[in-house]
Amino acid sequence: MSQSGGDGRTVISMAGFVNQARFTTVQEVEAYWEAIRGGRLVPRRSDIDPRGIERALEYAFILERVAPGIARLRIAGSHLSDLMGMEVRGMPLSAFMTPQGRNQLGEILEEVFDNPAKATIDLLAERGIGKPEIEAKLLLLPMKSDLGDISRVLGCLATTGEIGRAPRRFEITGSRVTPLLGDFMQNEPAEEGSDPGPEIPKRIEPAPRRGLSEPPAAPFHPASQGATRSTGPRLKPGPRPYLRVVDDE
Repeated sequence: MSQSGGDGRTVISMAGFVNQARFTTVQEVEAYWEAIRGGRLVPRRSDIDPRGIERALEYAFILERVAPGIARLRIAGSHLSDLMGMEVRGMPLSAFMTPQGRNQLGEILEEVFDNPAKATIDLLAERGIGKPEIEAKLLLLPMKSDLGDISRVLGCLATTGEIGRAPRRFEITGSRVTPLLGDFMQNEPAEEGSDPGPEIPKRIEPAPRRGLSEPPAAPFHPASQGATRSTGPRLKPGPRPYLRVVDDE
């Protein structure tokens, strides 16, 4: 946004650029999550490499589901601690919400874990003495734990404006929840222990019997073949050749 100065010069306000840059971290975290997701329904917690979101680390966090509608912070960037004025690891994410916003957040978290879905939430901080207005965006992206259940979230909480006097708590002004099921269900690669579904083999071959191993077939030998079929005593090998030439002339 530009304004005209008293001396006729144009003054460009950088506030809009700063605010947009702050919310860009939300987009960066979501883009990274989509990249490591790789066409699967959701990525795994072990897929996360902090170097992939280095510029957004202070706004990023990882949640663990501990009860219906409740998830606690396992890892949290420094910006979250600045908002609360204390170390926030181990605290529930709902600690950042007003009493009215906690129930809404719980419902959104249940959708994120159970559907699963990704969510973007618009927030507005409570105002008061020493607490200026703050707008914020909260991003919630589901992940699987090392056990394979969807009980982790990669998140980002970015704000605009001065923090002022902590702690700062927010009310929810809007949200967008996007279910991830659908086409991704068909594209999700089969994992160990899962049913991969029917598969058409390139060449149909008889399946070997479980626990049995048949020896390779011996070369065809007419004498031995005849002896196998005979029901009488085994004949001793004689001088007769295997092939006999018959002259009809």
